[in-house]
Amino acid sequence: MAHTHTHSGQDSNRTRLAAAFGVTVVFMVAEVIGGWLSGSLALLADAGHMLTDAAALLMALMAVQFSRRKPNARHTFGLLRLTTLAAFVNAIALLGITALIVWEAVRRFADPQPVTGGLMLGIAIGGLLANILSFWLLHHGSEEKNLNVRAAALHVMGDLLGSVGAIVAAVIIMLTGWTPIDPILSLLVSLLVLRSAWALLRESLQELLEGAPRSLDVNRLIRDLTLNIAEVRNVHHVHLWQVGEKPLLTLHAQVIPPYDHDALLHRIHDYLRQHYQIAHATVQMEYQPCAGAECELGLSGAAATSHDHSHSHDHEHAHAKGEAHTH
Repeated sequence: MAHTHTHSGQDSNRTRLAAAFGVTVVFMVAEVIGGWLSGSLALLADAGHMLTDAAALLMALMAVQFSRRKPNARHTFGLLRLTTLAAFVNAIALLGITALIVWEAVRRFADPQPVTGGLMLGIAIGGLLANILSFWLLHHGSEEKNLNVRAAALHVMGDLLGSVGAIVAAVIIMLTGWTPIDPILSLLVSLLVLRSAWALLRESLQELLEGAPRSLDVNRLIRDLTLNIAEVRNVHHVHLWQVGEKPLLTLHAQVIPPYDHDALLHRIHDYLRQHYQIAHATVQMEYQPCAGAECELGLSGAAATSHDHSHSHDHEHAHAKGEAHTH
């Protein structure tokens, strides 16, 4: 069931990415020509955003395609991490193009250029419609779960804001002839995009550095396991990270020797699936307390607390261990 859903989501993302890529390329060319002919920095800035949009969408398409490859002995998770890498590259590109636009806007203040407001307005309206269509295509995909598709949607959102700025600038120039509004609005739009790009950079870098997903609280997970599963005394050696859209977890659990080892293991995995949506976990059960500083890895003082079972008794098979792995 989950496998089929994943491929269905990927197919939907790929179709929407391809459609958005086609729309973006067509209107990018139109804005380059229009910006050159009208002398508008706002249009050229928007075309620059569209150029990075096209590159972002192309990389996203490639990442989705490569991520469909099956795991093998060398890449045991497949190539899912390519989607995160593409999002990281997209964020870097967006930061770079924003810096260039800011530099050009500052230069325009010192040396104002004539702008043809009518041509600028027509091209800007066409670009706005194209961006709305592209953003709609991406927004109705799986962007909330897929960091790579969300990266492409962020590019298009920045471009959409750029088109709005270009329209406002064109109207003001046509009504007043005040050309400095062109670089001013380009600068404001670039600063808005900069904030979102920085957030995307941090999120993708967090995943590339094997950080725990921000949506999951490791200490809370540890505390919940010890409080809600009576046999679990202590949880340690916890490692939580993410590959593509999948959260992955490994942990050691000190437990009261169970009458049914497999049943307890199933309850732990079932709890992780239901309450934390972690379907891929490796759990090692132990009957003796863990000794050593490494046993507190990932724990805070509050989370390190364990059950104090007054009726617990150590069995003679205290050195026995159980391991299990689920996909």
